[in-house]
Amino acid sequence: MAQDGKHSSDLGVYQRSDDDGPITTVEIIAGSLSAFWLILTAIFFLFIDSDAGEDGLGSIRFVMIIIAIFMPVAMIWVGALAVRASRTMREESRRLQTAISAMRQSYLSGQTAGSSATVEKKLEEIVAAQRKTHNTLTTFTSIRPQETPPEDKLAIAAPRLSENQASLALGTPADSLSPPLSVADFIRAMNFPETAEDKEGFRALRRALSDRKVSLLIHAAQDILTLLSQDGIYMDDLRPDRAKPEVWRLFAKGERGRGVAPLGGVRDRSSLALAAGRMKQDAIFRDAVHHFLRKFDKTFSEFEATATDEDIAALSDSRTARAFMLLGRVAGTFD
Repeated sequence: MAQDGKHSSDLGVYQRSDDDGPITTVEIIAGSLSAFWLILTAIFFLFIDSDAGEDGLGSIRFVMIIIAIFMPVAMIWVGALAVRASRTMREESRRLQTAISAMRQSYLSGQTAGSSATVEKKLEEIVAAQRKTHNTLTTFTSIRPQETPPEDKLAIAAPRLSENQASLALGTPADSLSPPLSVADFIRAMNFPETAEDKEGFRALRRALSDRKVSLLIHAAQDILTLLSQDGIYMDDLRPDRAKPEVWRLFAKGERGRGVAPLGGVRDRSSLALAAGRMKQDAIFRDAVHHFLRKFDKTFSEFEATATDEDIAALSDSRTARAFMLLGRVAGTFD
């Protein structure tokens, strides 16, 4: 700052020397010499006129006037202009050097001030890259060996029938009227149809609704998503941090608190604040949230028993799972 002030003051000095006025010392000296020479020539010609006749000087008077008067005056002013031009060039050179020094100091100070912002930006990029890498790693997990193909594997294992359980004619159990729900259909149903033209989504949803256990979770999720949308909270807008399948398995086995804290990966402050405020003020919303969390807990515990890490990673990216992450964090499930 001191150097900048010095440069500014130097610039001010140079500008003032330029602005002193159109007449400088050089012009005053040149004018004085010109006036002195004109006076001398006038006196000379007066004495010549008084002593000599017209015939002696008539033929060369014009040439003598040009040489004796205008040529010395012209030389004086040429010298004065040369001195002034030289002085102006020196001052401009000093002013340019001072401006360059000031610009250099400003550039260096700007680099110093901007270095912290650059470092902060680099740190944010590193954190974002680490988060992206973490999310990518959760999708490339090992698949457990299984006897049946993934598309045929059941999402919820069918309960074993007891000997005295009621059955239909020809020995068909009552719960076997509808086809078993596969993992792919279960995950697609948890995400709900994307659009009105999503035929596969509606097909999976109908199959999931035909399963008694899964249908309870779907209805609870549908109710809670509708209530959240009333506050402008939509699951498609959330981008939660993905938790590893191992953490989800700990939750399915009954782990609570900090052990499963990564499941609360929702970082959207506005959504968290709106949901928390409604939890405190709206008893209907609060009951719907707790009902949804219980159903998700129970259904996921059964799903985890046969699901692979890849299945869990796919389910965690569904709308129902995102609602669970948001509301579980608001309700304190992961504290």
